Amino acid sequence: MPVILTIKDKIAFDKLASHPLQSWCWGEFRKKTGIEVIRLGRYEKDKLIETAQITIHSLPFTSYRIGYFPKGRIPSKEMLNKLIEIGKIYNCIFIKLEPNIEKNDWELAMKNWKITLVPSAHPLFTKYTFQLDLNKTDEEILKGMHPKTRYNIKVAQKHGITVQENNSDQAFSEYLHLTFETTKRQKFFAHNKNYHQLMWETLKAEGMAHLLTATYPKEGNIVLAAWILFFFNGVIYYPYGASSGKFRNTMASNLLMWEAIKWGKRKGAKLFDMWGSLGPNPDIKDPWYGFHRFKQGYNPRLVEFAGSFDLVINPALYNLYNVADRLRKAFLKIKSHINL
Repeated sequence: MPVILTIKDKIAFDKLASHPLQSWCWGEFRKKTGIEVIRLGRYEKDKLIETAQITIHSLPFTSYRIGYFPKGRIPSKEMLNKLIEIGKIYNCIFIKLEPNIEKNDWELAMKNWKITLVPSAHPLFTKYTFQLDLNKTDEEILKGMHPKTRYNIKVAQKHGITVQENNSDQAFSEYLHLTFETTKRQKFFAHNKNYHQLMWETLKAEGMAHLLTATYPKEGNIVLAAWILFFFNGVIYYPYGASSGKFRNTMASNLLMWEAIKWGKRKGAKLFDMWGSLGPNPDIKDPWYGFHRFKQGYNPRLVEFAGSFDLVINPALYNLYNVADRLRKAFLKIKSHINL
């Protein structure tokens, strides 16, 4: 039966973690933001063989909560039973699971035994991502790129754009500035300054988070793009990135991606997970289409994950929750049309 883990289990816990969101230090970061974190582990003959890191989130104006188990492995029956127990203890309506498992592998596992999970109407993580094989040579990776992507990299090089890892406080301040400039320009949601600060300080201290900047020497070394990369268990991830609206003709972000690929190879990474994408037939009108196409230019593999599932703890309240959420979305849609 799975048990609650303590700090003495940290090393073994991280070795089994399938994603940075299941790492011990990510849990420590989430604790600092006021979120309750529960780490579970299943032992077999004194050896840790399965883990799960769950966050508990309160619903406003109620005593009820929602659990979240992001990017884990396929849970065993024992782990699912423990999750149900935890859900009841913490008064959860449901626990959301978004496995770091490809769709085909998940479906194959589900055929072997019945699992009581409901496809979620409210996914939090993207179902697709791009992954680039870093076992290839630089020449092989370059050759596989879209011609326009290779051209843009050369344009950035001709402009003298320089890319380096810079984990200084000044570089992080530049990253924050560009992050909020980017969100305002592209009109999408971003976490607040405190979230980014706590994330950076916690994960940098553990050697997981790294900051890469692209600067323009001809304009006084102005930072045109800044990305935070995670390096964890042989994989690099690109979760956070920002760019300036200035000097976009320099194609700084294209060179930054190429240098990030080479940086990952030097670190010994075998895979580059680009942290989300649209599906196989993206809509060109989708607001994320440009970002999807940018990543696609590096010829990564499109990966489809299993998806988002809810482990229902309280069926009656779960149905009520879904109805209320649909009404909320309908109201916001009507309100947006009225405001046009």
